[in-house]
Amino acid sequence: MPGTPTPNRNTSSGGGCLIAAGLILGPVVGLLLGQVSAGLIAGGVIGVLAAIIWTVRDSRR
Repeated sequence: MPGTPTPNRNTSSGGGCLIAAGLILGPVVGLLLGQVSAGLIAGGVIGVLAAIIWTVRDSRR
């Protein structure tokens, strides 16, 4: 069909939401354990690792 754009496979999916979720949920869990700062750091690290895994896995498709 003329004028219909073809899908672009080079677009990336949003792994940044995983980082944001880690930075929000980390301190909440840390608050329950009495270590808010450690929860923030752990949540950020887990979020970044999850985003990297998400990106690498998405690029293989």
